[in-house]
Amino acid sequence: MIHPDRVRSLNHERSINGPVVYWMSRDQRVRHNWALLFAEQLSRKNSQPLFAVFNLVPSYPEASLRHYDFMLKGLMLVEKKLQALNIPFVILAGNPESELPRFIAKSKAGAIITDFSPLKIAKARKKKVLENTSVLFYEVDTHNIVPCFTASNKLEFSARTIRPKINSRLGTFLSSFPELTPQPAENRTDFKPVDWKRLYNTLRVNSDVEPVSWIDPGEEAAGKALKEFIDGKLNSYAKLWNDPNAHAVSALSPYLHFGQISAQHVAFEVRRSSAEQASKDAFLEELIVRRELAENYCHYNEHYDSLSGIRPWAKETLDRHRNDKRDYLYSPDDLEKASTHDPLWNAAQSELKNRAKMHGYLRMYWAKKILEWTPEPESAFDIALHLNDKYSLDGRDPNGFTGVAWSIGGVHDRPWPERPVFGKIRYMNYNGCVRKFNTDKYIRSQKNPGS
Repeated sequence: MIHPDRVRSLNHERSINGPVVYWMSRDQRVRHNWALLFAEQLSRKNSQPLFAVFNLVPSYPEASLRHYDFMLKGLMLVEKKLQALNIPFVILAGNPESELPRFIAKSKAGAIITDFSPLKIAKARKKKVLENTSVLFYEVDTHNIVPCFTASNKLEFSARTIRPKINSRLGTFLSSFPELTPQPAENRTDFKPVDWKRLYNTLRVNSDVEPVSWIDPGEEAAGKALKEFIDGKLNSYAKLWNDPNAHAVSALSPYLHFGQISAQHVAFEVRRSSAEQASKDAFLEELIVRRELAENYCHYNEHYDSLSGIRPWAKETLDRHRNDKRDYLYSPDDLEKASTHDPLWNAAQSELKNRAKMHGYLRMYWAKKILEWTPEPESAFDIALHLNDKYSLDGRDPNGFTGVAWSIGGVHDRPWPERPVFGKIRYMNYNGCVRKFNTDKYIRSQKNPGS
């Protein structure tokens, strides 16, 4: 049922003498979840109960109430779905390296199954949990269509190098999902409902960055957004996706980031839709190849979150131009407040702050202007990452790290004709945006968000 190349054993334990625990982390959904399906498979094979556990860490770098609120409301719906399947859902509050082993010991669990993440913070926590437990421990990549550790065993140079590796395996991995089978009713005994109010009170996050109301969290809302995209927008995606005014994009990135929808399910539904092939191809290139290239970058490059991770040619060209005169210089505070001379950049930054999102084309322009308006490229990288992760619902994600590295550090790109400040890093300017879309209309829309 579950392809073995999607699963990795993280230790040498073999026997399962106790309940099977699914440690939900990155992929916060019930349906279309290979990690949960694998946990269910193990529990049935060994005639053991199945529990689902989420470990809530009270703070996370750059995450605010905006992000935690979206996540927790999605997890409330996860609890209800699991209840209907007689699968107990437990939320632990605190550090996973202590809370998970304590729960494993208390429940006398025999196995842990968790989902895959390429990010350092997740790897470090997983490693510490592994060190503090002595039960069978599996990792399942249910976030990617072709598992990251299966698609490639090295850092890929660009989309050109990873594309054939992914495409050659889509026939194996891009399939529909089986449904979970309800557990025996007695499996639910002795587990109390989650105290959500208490969990909110444990948070130690920035509450000044408030939740947004334009998007509803959870699996059902994600499925509705996918259907609306396929039925109403996908057919024109190839023509309009680079126009922020057209609203032709899927708006699925927050759901994908929090794992409230499966990229594999999205790709499967898009593939079998009746939309024009050119639009399906353009969307799937972004969803599969570009997205999984970002996963590869973060998995195999420990410096993905700084300028240290970029390629030598890019380091050399940025260093050679670090003392070039900047026509404008802005402080981090100026940038955060959208107080620059550029009305398009200000509009994009305002949308990021107020609506927790930014169109992908504008996000490239936005990041490149930060490089142009800050004293050195290291500051530009840090500021762009900070603003993206602080305000965007899909921040703190491989796509975000890689997008900043591409925009400012030329990652997955090639050298371009040399120019001041940028050196050989690809340049973008206001006039290029004017040629792409109606910039005045976009600027007005951010001054009057209801328009």
